[in-house]
Amino acid sequence: MAQRGTTPERRRKSSSGRGRGSGAGSAPRRGDGAGPRGRRPRGRRGAGLVPTAKVGTPAVRHRFLVAMMLVAVMALSGRLIWVQGLDASARAQEAVKARTTERTIGALRGEITDRDGEVLASSVERYDLWVNQKQVVEYLAKDKDAEVKGVKAAAQQLAPLLGWSVADTEKTLTGDRGFLYLDKNVEPAVRDAVISLKIPGIGSDRVSDRIYPAGPVGGNILGFVGSEGDPLAGVEYSYDDYLSGSDGSITYERGAGGQIIPTGQTKTTPAVDGQDVVLTIDRDLQWKAQQIVAAAVQEKGGTSGSAVVYNARTGEVYALADYPTYDPNAPGADDYLGNHSISDVFAPGSTGKLFTMAAALEEGTVTPESEYVVPYEKYFDGHRIKDSHYHEEQHLTLAGVLKNSSNVGTVQISETLDPQTRYDYLRKFGLGEKTGVDLPGESAGILHPAEDWKGRDRYTTSFGQAYSVTALQMVAAVGTFANDGVRVEPTLVSGVREDDGSIRSLGQPEQTRVVSSETANTMVELMDNAADDETSAAAVKNYAVAGKTGTAQVGDGTYTASFIGFAPADDPELVIGVFVYGLPTFISGARAAAPAFSQLMEYALQNQGIAPTGVAPRTLKNEW
Repeated sequence: MAQRGTTPERRRKSSSGRGRGSGAGSAPRRGDGAGPRGRRPRGRRGAGLVPTAKVGTPAVRHRFLVAMMLVAVMALSGRLIWVQGLDASARAQEAVKARTTERTIGALRGEITDRDGEVLASSVERYDLWVNQKQVVEYLAKDKDAEVKGVKAAAQQLAPLLGWSVADTEKTLTGDRGFLYLDKNVEPAVRDAVISLKIPGIGSDRVSDRIYPAGPVGGNILGFVGSEGDPLAGVEYSYDDYLSGSDGSITYERGAGGQIIPTGQTKTTPAVDGQDVVLTIDRDLQWKAQQIVAAAVQEKGGTSGSAVVYNARTGEVYALADYPTYDPNAPGADDYLGNHSISDVFAPGSTGKLFTMAAALEEGTVTPESEYVVPYEKYFDGHRIKDSHYHEEQHLTLAGVLKNSSNVGTVQISETLDPQTRYDYLRKFGLGEKTGVDLPGESAGILHPAEDWKGRDRYTTSFGQAYSVTALQMVAAVGTFANDGVRVEPTLVSGVREDDGSIRSLGQPEQTRVVSSETANTMVELMDNAADDETSAAAVKNYAVAGKTGTAQVGDGTYTASFIGFAPADDPELVIGVFVYGLPTFISGARAAAPAFSQLMEYALQNQGIAPTGVAPRTLKNEW
């Protein structure tokens, strides 16, 4: 049996047939299924298939990489088509949004003026200067003639305008901060000079600075604003909705360095400045009241004081003066920043006798001629009541009881009424509730219900003790008699000024009929009789004055002295109350407050142009 294999002759025949056409001796064609030694190629059987390469060979890796590159190119191409074509608008908007910034344009607060338009509070235009330190290096960079450029040049130009040294200015401008305040509250002229230099990265924001031209005059009424312009007290706080206005804004596109893109989108919403608030206060009268009450407190050794000038017919408060007070331009940490006239509470003392007598007259239980035996002291249901000074037994009419300010006589008058009735009248006079003057920190005072009047309270409430009031409450209550028996809610604000200069009222004050016209007229006569125009320290030359003194001890052992009255007595309009708090010893209202009342009333009558009526003061029968 011959061995398998290839003989030399067979190899020569096979070799000589390479490259020739088909036929005997030619090489096997692709697809013939024959190969060397009769083996078939790997892979699937069948005609026309290429032999499969081994996995991991260079050919396979090459094909895989090519395929992956084709997939990536197709993905990127699709994304490019989406971004530049189908989603171009959205992407553009996102880009604009990313480089857009907004800055606030501050509104100026409205003015606060007195009743005659005199400015008491105003906002002046100021600017905050800021810098983007990254951009300052570009200053004069393209100026071929500039010897000094960038931060150094900018510092040399800015320093004299800001009042700084060149070294300090250069230090402030150097760095990589995108935003830094250069200076705050600079005047418009300084801002204009700085901006005119056109230093890259330096800009400004409009702000305002609150000033009070009259200084401490009316400071306790006006209040003040904080360093950021926030209202913190007084009218500034209560009427902020009108005064504050609405801030505007500017929106713009900025580059990578923070610079404004000149061709970018810019939108400006103007600020709307606040409205002017017009007070009922008279600036000159307020100033005079502050001077007078300060002198009274200092002279008598008190701790504080109040003076109120009130129009009983309209409810307008012409002056609401406090001592001590503060300058709203620079309220100090040690200053009293409240308002004594509406916050401090005290027992009214003998001025409270007016309400007891008015209630009894209105109820018809007494007349001005009613007669009383009045000893220095008397016991009522076991409770000792005495007058302020010793005296022999007196025979006084109701008019005489008021003129002599007798506690014992007043209790006898009050006993013609039950406690609930007296309590109801006190409430009708506005005691025990806020006046509605709309200033922060106002107290309602303290007036307990009649059922809580235990022991001595039943009697002491008749002469102004066992309850507490504020100065403004008392002046408005006494003003009821000067206005035909109608109490008018006091107000400090006339309204807001419209663009055409007119004043829009914010509402009319509430009016309450407390006693009849007849009772009110009788009370005016009694008060006129009580204030002797020949001997009283409250007298005003050429005018008939009606009024009442008051003195009461406070819980801390000090005393409050007061005088409340009006003139001319036959045609009253202005009601004035002067109050001195914290007296170390008993000093009557006739000595501590009446002289100040006289000075203030005289000035107020002249200030308001109220002429004497020429009617003589009335004198009633005081004894029987």
